[in-house]
Amino acid sequence: MCHPRRDPGAGADPAQIAALRDCIPKETPVQKFKAYRTFEENKLVSSRFVEMTEDELDPGDVVVRTKYSTINYKDALSHNGTGKIMRKYPTNAGIDMAGTVESSSNSRWKRGDKVIVHGYDLGVAHDGGYAAFVRVPGDWVVRRPESMTAFDAMTMGTAGFTAAQAIMLMEHNGLRPAQGPVAVTGATGGVGSVAIEILARSGFHVVAITGKAEETQYLKDLGAKEVMLRQSIDLTRIRPLDKATWAGVVDNLGGDLLAWLLSTMKVGGVLGAVGLAAGMKLDTTVAPFILRGVGLLGVDSANCPMHLRQKVWNKLAVEWRPDRVHDQVRTIDFDDLPTHFDPYLKGMVRGRTVVRIAPDSHP
Repeated sequence: MCHPRRDPGAGADPAQIAALRDCIPKETPVQKFKAYRTFEENKLVSSRFVEMTEDELDPGDVVVRTKYSTINYKDALSHNGTGKIMRKYPTNAGIDMAGTVESSSNSRWKRGDKVIVHGYDLGVAHDGGYAAFVRVPGDWVVRRPESMTAFDAMTMGTAGFTAAQAIMLMEHNGLRPAQGPVAVTGATGGVGSVAIEILARSGFHVVAITGKAEETQYLKDLGAKEVMLRQSIDLTRIRPLDKATWAGVVDNLGGDLLAWLLSTMKVGGVLGAVGLAAGMKLDTTVAPFILRGVGLLGVDSANCPMHLRQKVWNKLAVEWRPDRVHDQVRTIDFDDLPTHFDPYLKGMVRGRTVVRIAPDSHP
């Protein structure tokens, strides 16, 4: 036991001096960790690795240690300001992550809980998943299904979740396999790949629409029955109504292709709009809606209600687990992250990319 005494003065016993030193309280070293942080400096947006402490993270009542994150198209748009995704600077990038609760003052969560965080403002206006730790409101946290590892979760990430959410909404609005084919655009991307596999496993006749003829076999391996090349579609003359073809569509592109898809929907068909890779504007007519009863469903994964969010992840863990996508995922180390964004912006990526934030030895 430590019994501090007054200064023993000169000539004191060295052992006594050493004992007194041991009694002096020692400051706990501040833990620093790596983060990939996006800045706006002199009106230019750029991202770089930095060292941070927990106190520097945006506020929240749950701290999660990140095991894996992933790359989504939205991440590629944000890292150098291409898509004006970020709403606050500086902010740690990364719109999703999976890991383990490190600490919590929220009654719903305790240290060691296995969780997923994605959407809301994560990686956009609140420090995101490209960091060894995130600190977020407890209401943003999803309980990871028992059978799903952190790696499993990020083989799907926001892209896979969005695909599953779109299909769930489409089925809720009446889509069934017997009604006819379902088209998936942006088919080789993260959303498209997962959507194809889920739809195929659910018994749908899937037509993958892509601009990459060389990826035909990959798309068929995922479950597509047919592959349609985007170049074969004449988008210069889009009619208000064209040949009724699709019972459903998962569209990642927007723009003129979305207008053409709407004109070719079957009576009562449903279309889930999830992306805008080909453009934000939509030049169409009301004809598909009032003459064929087409449903255009907006799929907003960032603000998906928590009860639905948990339901989607539970389905992805078992019934809708995309094993083929899982088996072909690329895994990269955190240090290599910056070199992988440009291929996403150039449409050169197939499937999913998982980012290993923590060593595999970490729980």
